Amino acid sequence: MLETLSLASYGPVIPVIVIQRLEDAVPLAEALVAGGVRVLEVTLRTPVALQAMEAMAKVPGAIVGAGTLRTPADVTNAKNAGCQFGVSPGYTDALASACKSEGLPLLPGVSTASEVMQANAAGFGFLKLFPAVAVGGVNLLKALGGPFPDVAFCPTGGISLETAPEFLKLANVKVCGGSWLTPQDAVDAKDWARITRLAAEAAALR
Repeated sequence: MLETLSLASYGPVIPVIVIQRLEDAVPLAEALVAGGVRVLEVTLRTPVALQAMEAMAKVPGAIVGAGTLRTPADVTNAKNAGCQFGVSPGYTDALASACKSEGLPLLPGVSTASEVMQANAAGFGFLKLFPAVAVGGVNLLKALGGPFPDVAFCPTGGISLETAPEFLKLANVKVCGGSWLTPQDAVDAKDWARITRLAAEAAALR
């Protein structure tokens, strides 16, 4: 089974993807992979999300995960769609238990020291800081590094190509999440070459 921390070994940025039209799923995944970005978080925020995950999981080189997991049913659906990992905006024991039962590695979301302790106590040492910029960004991550030297983070939310390096140079940040790799106007225009360029820029950050 894939370990979530190993996701960081594929590159410095995990794109956070919202698929509005199923027809965009495969070419978008292909464009990202072509740019050197293989780990793809597809959010459960649209009616076609699960179908999109299933299609993207078949793209050679793509490692597809389900984002916005909130309930045990979400976990089951993501696993059935062929996802190799899951990402949640927050942490609950019920969600962690469902992921363990389904054999779906989880990158759980946290935003406070108490949540870090709760997730860490359940065996999670790699956590998503969300929404990263809104809850304190680089300064919060530096502060959390003191009491939690053994915990690694994937900050997501409000990060851009310009600010990502500030996060990535922190010792406790292994990878960051970003939505800037798949701008909606580029997807609407089916400008897959632009997506590939953005992916290549992101892949070169570290």
